[in-house]
Amino acid sequence: MVHFRVFILLLLSALCASQQIWDIWQTTWDRAKLFTSVGPNSAGTSPINFATPGAIGDADISVNDNSVFQTIAGFGGSLTDSAALTLNNLKSRNSANYWSLLGYMFDPTDGANAAGLNYIRVPIGASDFSASVYSLDDTSGDTSFSNFNINKIPSYVFSVLKDIQSINRYVKVHILPWSPPGWMKTTGTMNGGSLQSNFISIYPTYLLKAVQGFSSQGISVYAIGVQNEPQNNNPTYPTCTMTPDVEGQIGASLRTLLNNNGFSNVKIVGYEHNWDTAGQYPVQLMQDDGGSFAGVAFHCYAGSYSNQAAFSNAFPSKGIYFTECSGTYGSDWWSDIKWYLDNLWVGSISLGAQSGLMWNIALDGSGQPILPGSNSCGGPGCRPLVTVNSDGSWSVNQEFYAMAQASKATIPKDNGGPFGQRIGVTVGGSLSWALRVSAFVTGRVSSSDQLRYSIVVLNWDDNTNGNWNPTPVRATIEFRGMQATYTFPVGVTTLWWFAPAP
Repeated sequence: MVHFRVFILLLLSALCASQQIWDIWQTTWDRAKLFTSVGPNSAGTSPINFATPGAIGDADISVNDNSVFQTIAGFGGSLTDSAALTLNNLKSRNSANYWSLLGYMFDPTDGANAAGLNYIRVPIGASDFSASVYSLDDTSGDTSFSNFNINKIPSYVFSVLKDIQSINRYVKVHILPWSPPGWMKTTGTMNGGSLQSNFISIYPTYLLKAVQGFSSQGISVYAIGVQNEPQNNNPTYPTCTMTPDVEGQIGASLRTLLNNNGFSNVKIVGYEHNWDTAGQYPVQLMQDDGGSFAGVAFHCYAGSYSNQAAFSNAFPSKGIYFTECSGTYGSDWWSDIKWYLDNLWVGSISLGAQSGLMWNIALDGSGQPILPGSNSCGGPGCRPLVTVNSDGSWSVNQEFYAMAQASKATIPKDNGGPFGQRIGVTVGGSLSWALRVSAFVTGRVSSSDQLRYSIVVLNWDDNTNGNWNPTPVRATIEFRGMQATYTFPVGVTTLWWFAPAP
């Protein structure tokens, strides 16, 4: 019995020693730290150890790695024509700054001062961020698509995308149209209207050709959508309303075409619209033709992330993707950070989202260039992840900082390794309300290597009775019967430790 007790004590001691927090990244409310790597204590010289549990902190974060949920596909944004042009112009003006920016945003190397963003959405044809309205086959009546031309997409879209891929081998490309060609529409234009019923059986071939076209450019497509925002009928830029029945028919035909042409691995993602009708449109789409779709995608412009539950409860085996949200010029920096963490990088992720994307990756300081005549971004304009200035300098915005903190927690630890999976986490204690938390586990290439456990923590305890009073929160972190203690400043903190597989 004595020997057994000694063995247990030695085992606990070994586990304690292996579970240490060394890596911490922070963005604070006052911008004193902006996606900054910091040491675990003020000197930055020693790790935070997990030890035998004592009294809990003002908040108590309990990580449960026995509850494992979705694998994260990645974080990123949309490479619209305008975003690609903005980046390409930077490359021409200041190549060193261009590559520095791409590295900061997309480099997935473990330990790098970079976010490792890897999920990029690309329009098929024009969007509200294009120089002009165009499709990939504007020849009226060309139902054989003999005039389909992937090179109608500006060449700088492909060149910038390939540059990003040269930095990040994990890049996933998700393509989708804002509208079918105008000659297939009830309006005769890509702006507004809907697909004529006699083209429903023809249109899937156009989408197949888009996948083939990207492939001919050396770019593998991870996923394709049938229609961006199918309930949007804005006549000032390419849009197209589409019922669940029509989208389902197109998706079913497209699935067959992809399978028969060597693209069975390409996912079809449905809906791609707002949270508010999550229990209606995407549910009906899955009821009608769910076998053809890997899942559905949501945008943030109406409803709440909590609406995602209406879909996941109905179809728990289907994937959920979050693929668009945009900042707006003139908003408050810290309020935006809080909103993004609460609703997207904790909220949407906690309800099954596998991806996290914002809208434009890059624009200029006024949200340009935008399609002439489009009113899609309203008065203030859409703020991108990064602003590129005319003098060749750049600066990342709050959308980037919020996303980078989440991305850092889920990118592969090893070269060629897997992305993180969401795991269970709860927050207790007297200040449980002050923290919003996501938790992840990331596997390793070698089965002998310990797993990485990460948490992303928003401390939004910034006022007392309505008076500004940012207050750090002393928290305990519970994991496998051991406990660590850390004081979270007001802001966003990402930290991780390593432990053997359970």
